[in-house]
Amino acid sequence: MARKPEDKIKTMALSITKWVGSLESIVIHTVIFVLSFATVALGVFSFDRMLLVLTTILSLEAIYLSLFIQMTVNFTTETIEEVEQNIDEIQEDVGEIQEDIDEMQEDVEELQEDVEEMSEDEIEEEATEAKQQQRLEQIHEGLLKLMQDVEKLQHKQ
Repeated sequence: MARKPEDKIKTMALSITKWVGSLESIVIHTVIFVLSFATVALGVFSFDRMLLVLTTILSLEAIYLSLFIQMTVNFTTETIEEVEQNIDEIQEDVGEIQEDIDEMQEDVEELQEDVEEMSEDEIEEEATEAKQQQRLEQIHEGLLKLMQDVEKLQHKQ
Protein backbone atom coordinates (compact mmCIF):
# COMPACT_ATOMS: atom_id res chain seq x y z
CA MET A 1 0.00 0.00 0.00
CA ALA A 2 1.46 3.33 -1.06
CA ARG A 3 1.94 5.83 1.70
CA LYS A 4 0.34 9.24 1.45
CA PRO A 5 2.68 12.20 0.94
CA GLU A 6 1.41 13.54 4.27
CA ASP A 7 2.56 10.34 5.99
CA LYS A 8 5.99 10.65 4.39
CA ILE A 9 6.29 14.25 5.62
CA LYS A 10 5.22 13.19 9.15
CA THR A 11 7.79 10.40 9.12
CA MET A 12 10.48 12.78 7.91
CA ALA A 13 9.55 15.40 10.54
CA LEU A 14 9.68 12.78 13.30
CA SER A 15 13.05 11.52 12.05
CA ILE A 16 14.57 15.00 11.82
CA THR A 17 13.25 16.00 15.24
CA LYS A 18 14.64 12.80 16.72
CA TRP A 19 18.02 13.32 15.01
CA VAL A 20 18.30 16.96 16.16
CA GLY A 21 18.04 15.79 19.76
CA SER A 22 20.83 13.24 19.35
CA LEU A 23 24.51 13.27 20.26
CA GLU A 24 25.41 12.96 16.56
CA SER A 25 23.65 16.27 15.85
CA ILE A 26 25.59 18.03 18.60
CA VAL A 27 28.91 16.68 17.27
CA ILE A 28 28.13 17.63 13.64
CA HIS A 29 27.01 21.15 14.59
CA THR A 30 30.11 21.61 16.73
CA VAL A 31 32.34 20.49 13.84
CA ILE A 32 30.59 22.91 11.45
CA PHE A 33 31.07 25.83 13.88
CA VAL A 34 34.72 24.97 14.40
CA LEU A 35 35.30 24.68 10.63
CA SER A 36 33.51 28.00 10.05
CA PHE A 37 35.84 29.81 12.45
CA ALA A 38 38.82 27.87 11.08
CA THR A 39 38.13 29.23 7.57
CA VAL A 40 38.46 32.73 9.03
CA ALA A 41 41.67 31.80 10.86
CA LEU A 42 43.09 30.29 7.64
CA GLY A 43 42.10 33.38 5.66
CA VAL A 44 39.68 31.56 3.32
CA PHE A 45 36.79 33.86 4.24
CA SER A 46 36.59 37.17 6.01
CA PHE A 47 35.04 37.17 9.46
CA ASP A 48 32.03 39.25 8.28
CA ARG A 49 31.35 36.99 5.28
CA MET A 50 31.63 33.82 7.44
CA LEU A 51 29.23 35.27 10.06
CA LEU A 52 26.79 36.32 7.32
CA VAL A 53 26.75 32.82 5.78
CA LEU A 54 26.71 31.06 9.15
CA THR A 55 23.90 33.30 10.47
CA THR A 56 21.85 32.78 7.31
CA ILE A 57 22.28 28.99 7.47
CA LEU A 58 21.46 28.89 11.19
CA SER A 59 18.38 31.08 10.68
CA LEU A 60 17.06 28.80 7.94
CA GLU A 61 17.87 25.74 10.05
CA ALA A 62 16.02 27.26 13.03
CA ILE A 63 12.97 28.05 10.90
CA TYR A 64 12.78 24.52 9.49
CA LEU A 65 13.49 22.91 12.84
CA SER A 66 10.70 24.90 14.47
CA LEU A 67 8.33 23.78 11.68
CA PHE A 68 9.37 20.14 12.06
CA ILE A 69 9.11 20.33 15.83
CA GLN A 70 5.63 21.85 15.57
CA MET A 71 4.61 19.08 13.15
CA THR A 72 5.90 16.53 15.66
CA VAL A 73 3.97 18.23 18.47
CA ASN A 74 0.81 18.23 16.34
CA PHE A 75 1.28 14.57 15.44
CA THR A 76 1.92 13.68 19.07
CA THR A 77 -1.17 15.64 20.13
CA GLU A 78 -3.29 13.74 17.59
CA THR A 79 -1.87 10.46 18.84
CA ILE A 80 -2.57 11.42 22.46
CA GLU A 81 -6.14 12.38 21.55
CA GLU A 82 -6.62 9.00 19.86
CA VAL A 83 -5.21 7.27 22.94
CA GLU A 84 -7.55 9.31 25.17
CA GLN A 85 -10.51 8.24 23.02
CA ASN A 86 -9.39 4.62 23.26
CA ILE A 87 -9.04 4.97 27.04
CA ASP A 88 -12.54 6.46 27.25
CA GLU A 89 -13.93 3.56 25.22
CA ILE A 90 -12.07 1.06 27.40
CA GLN A 91 -13.42 2.74 30.54
CA GLU A 92 -16.95 2.51 29.14
CA ASP A 93 -16.38 -1.17 28.35
CA VAL A 94 -15.03 -1.76 31.85
CA GLY A 95 -18.10 0.00 33.28
CA GLU A 96 -20.40 -2.24 31.25
CA ILE A 97 -18.44 -5.32 32.31
CA GLN A 98 -18.71 -4.20 35.95
CA GLU A 99 -22.47 -3.85 35.54
CA ASP A 100 -22.61 -7.35 34.04
CA ILE A 101 -20.55 -8.69 36.95
CA ASP A 102 -22.87 -6.98 39.43
CA GLU A 103 -25.89 -8.53 37.72
CA MET A 104 -24.22 -11.94 37.74
CA GLN A 105 -23.39 -11.54 41.41
CA GLU A 106 -27.03 -10.73 42.15
CA ASP A 107 -28.05 -13.84 40.19
CA VAL A 108 -25.59 -15.96 42.18
CA GLU A 109 -26.95 -14.55 45.44
CA GLU A 110 -30.50 -15.36 44.31
CA LEU A 111 -29.41 -18.89 43.40
CA GLN A 112 -27.77 -19.29 46.81
CA GLU A 113 -30.98 -18.14 48.48
CA ASP A 114 -32.95 -20.62 46.36
CA VAL A 115 -30.56 -23.42 47.34
CA GLU A 116 -30.86 -22.47 51.00
CA GLU A 117 -34.66 -22.41 50.71
CA MET A 118 -34.57 -25.79 48.97
CA SER A 119 -32.38 -27.15 51.76
CA GLU A 120 -34.77 -25.81 54.37
CA ASP A 121 -37.72 -27.29 52.47
CA GLU A 122 -35.93 -30.63 52.21
CA ILE A 123 -35.20 -30.59 55.94
CA GLU A 124 -38.86 -29.84 56.64
CA GLU A 125 -39.95 -32.60 54.25
CA GLU A 126 -37.57 -35.08 55.87
CA ALA A 127 -38.88 -34.15 59.32
CA THR A 128 -42.47 -34.57 58.10
CA GLU A 129 -41.60 -37.91 56.50
CA ALA A 130 -39.90 -39.05 59.72
CA LYS A 131 -43.01 -38.13 61.73
CA GLN A 132 -45.23 -39.94 59.23
CA GLN A 133 -42.94 -42.97 59.35
CA GLN A 134 -43.07 -42.93 63.13
CA ARG A 135 -46.88 -42.72 63.06
CA LEU A 136 -47.02 -45.56 60.53
CA GLU A 137 -44.81 -47.66 62.79
CA GLN A 138 -47.03 -46.87 65.75
CA ILE A 139 -50.11 -47.81 63.74
CA HIS A 140 -48.38 -50.98 62.59
CA GLU A 141 -47.47 -51.90 66.16
CA GLY A 142 -51.02 -51.20 67.23
CA LEU A 143 -52.36 -53.40 64.47
CA LEU A 144 -49.98 -56.18 65.41
CA LYS A 145 -51.19 -56.02 69.01
CA LEU A 146 -54.79 -56.07 67.84
CA MET A 147 -54.09 -59.06 65.65
CA GLN A 148 -52.42 -60.85 68.54
CA ASP A 149 -55.34 -60.00 70.77
CA VAL A 150 -57.77 -61.29 68.12
CA GLU A 151 -55.82 -64.52 67.84
CA LYS A 152 -55.81 -64.94 71.59
CA LEU A 153 -59.52 -64.39 71.66
CA GLN A 154 -60.07 -66.89 68.88
CA HIS A 155 -57.98 -69.50 70.67
CA LYS A 156 -59.94 -69.04 73.85
CA GLN A 157 -63.20 -69.76 72.22
